[in-house]
Amino acid sequence: MPRSSPPPDWVLVRRRQIGDQIRAARLDANLTQEAVANAIPMERPNYNRIEMGHSAATLDTLLLIAEVLGVDLATLVR
Repeated sequence: MPRSSPPPDWVLVRRRQIGDQIRAARLDANLTQEAVANAIPMERPNYNRIEMGHSAATLDTLLLIAEVLGVDLATLVR
């Protein structure tokens, strides 16, 4: 099975920006990565990869993260 090509650079940059916004909202909510990951539920290393922009989060995961952090989805992806 052929491997899919990597996303364009602008997508990777935007993914990192969204991760930064998730991290900022988590810190504003005074929560640890472990607390957010447990509430989703997700393994903490997987959650960390989303915050670092190394992994693409699904829409469902972004909605769960926004709910746990008490922010609108738009706040995370703006």
